[in-house]
Order: sequence, then C-alpha cells, then structure tokens
Amino acid sequence: MQHTSFQILRFLLIHHDENWRRASSVIEALEPRRLKKVERREQILLELRLKPHVRVSELASLFGVTTETVRRDMEEMSEAGLLNRAHGGASAAAPGIHRDMDERRLERVAERERLGRFAASLVSDGETVMIDAGTTTMEFARSLAFAERRVTAITNSLQVAMVLGQSQAAQVRLAPGKYMQQEAAVIGTETCDYLSGFNVDACFLGAAGLSEAGVTEAVEGFDAIKRTMLRQSAARRFLIDSSKFGRTYLFRIATCDEIGTLVTDALPEGPLGTAIRDTSTEILVASAGPVCVGTKRAPAPR
Repeated sequence: MQHTSFQILRFLLIHHDENWRRASSVIEALEPRRLKKVERREQILLELRLKPHVRVSELASLFGVTTETVRRDMEEMSEAGLLNRAHGGASAAAPGIHRDMDERRLERVAERERLGRFAASLVSDGETVMIDAGTTTMEFARSLAFAERRVTAITNSLQVAMVLGQSQAAQVRLAPGKYMQQEAAVIGTETCDYLSGFNVDACFLGAAGLSEAGVTEAVEGFDAIKRTMLRQSAARRFLIDSSKFGRTYLFRIATCDEIGTLVTDALPEGPLGTAIRDTSTEILVASAGPVCVGTKRAPAPR
C-alpha cells in the first residue's frame, strides 16, 4: 500500500512538473518580446505612417517598456528630425521641414568637416571667393582659416565672417542686409545688390536638397543670395553631403546642368545619379578622390 501511494505521488509530481513547464512555455509565448532600441524606433515610425499622432503611454504598453524609455526614444528621434514632439506623444515630421542652424550643426559633423577640408584644398592663395551661410560652408571657412590661405572672401554669413576673420591671411567682406537670427546671416535686395558689385574666382555654396529637380533651398531669401553668387562667380562649387540627396524644397537654386562642381561624400545613385551624369557637372567625392562626370560645358544659371 505504501509502495502504491508512493507511485501515485511520484506520478502526480511528474505530471505537475510537465504541466508547469507547458504552462510556462505558453505564458512566455504570450508575453510580448522586449524590443531593442532600433526596433522600437522603427515601430514608432511605422505607427506614425498609420496615424498622425502617437501617445507615449500607448507605445509604452505596446512595447512593454516604461514611459520614460519611450520619451527618450522620441527625444532622440526628434533631434534627428524623424518626428515632431507633441504634448503626450509625437507626430510625423512634416516633409521638407528645415531646422535652424544651431540644430543642424549637431548632425553629420564628420561628413561636413571632411567636405570643408576637401573644398578648402581647391582654393589657391590669392583667389577671391564668395561663401554663403550654412553649416557645411562654415566648416569650409574654418579649414581655410586653419590653412592660412590668402584669400579675399565675400559672405552674407556672420559666422563664416567670424571664423575666417580669425586668419591673418584672409580678407573678409560681410555683406549688408536684413539679419536672420536663426541662420546668423543677412538676406534681401540690399545684400544681392552688394554681391552684384563683385566678380570672384569661385563661389562655395551649401543647399538644403539635391534631386533630379536640381539644387533647392528651404529658407526663403537664401535662394536669391545663392543665385546672385552663382552669377558673379567664374567657378561654381556646391558643398552637399549625401544625406540631402533626393530631397526637394520650395526654392530652386540651379538645375543639375548648372551646378558646375559638386563636392560631396558619396556618388549620387538612382534617378539623381542618372540626371547628373547627363550633364557637365563635375563630382568631387571627398572620401574617394575626384570623379569627373559629363563633358558638356555648364550653362550660366538662369
């Protein structure tokens, strides 16, 4: 009898253990898998494609993480321009949105420094240049100052003037005009009239976007400045990193055939690459050496 009771007890324990393991497996399968940071961010962007606004609390419940974790994700994504923070959550970033210079300066720093150094190597002592306002052109001015290049530079950018003005070898002329605090630059008719009074060897310009439509700008007023600088320059050089490829903004600066020289960090591919290959534009890749594309002479910008 004792032997039989022991067998029954053993049977119950074994089956209880097996049932517990099965139940544990079912519970584990039903529990949401903890997403990695990259996966969470991809899911947030997917949610924003499906609806205009997402809430922190809903995403925290969906991901099985704290609301603080979701807030940190959103803050970092907002800084990268992937979404807009809103009360209690976030909304999709507006297409074509363009942030102030102080925000853009924190992005793609290594690429901008490389483009700036490379572009500075294209300038010889004694040359005259025009430089517009922008984060990449500011790195270009910094490289010119560091190299103590003997140049005369005309700019509408307060920061370009301050950076390059630190060099004893450079002569800097700052154009007059209406001051834009967000961009630390001047714009307007007075600025364009001032720039029209000079003829220079080359201009070095940044841009917000480059697509099959050409070079485009997001800041109203910058377009007129850039087109004026293009007209007054014997050589035209755009400093545009690959993150801006495929982007089109409201104000057109130049068609692909009017670029002259594109200084960038990667060769354009796809439709943009095809559009540029059909022109006389010269592409200089800062990380891989110069690559010349096209044979026709570029027309003057319209």
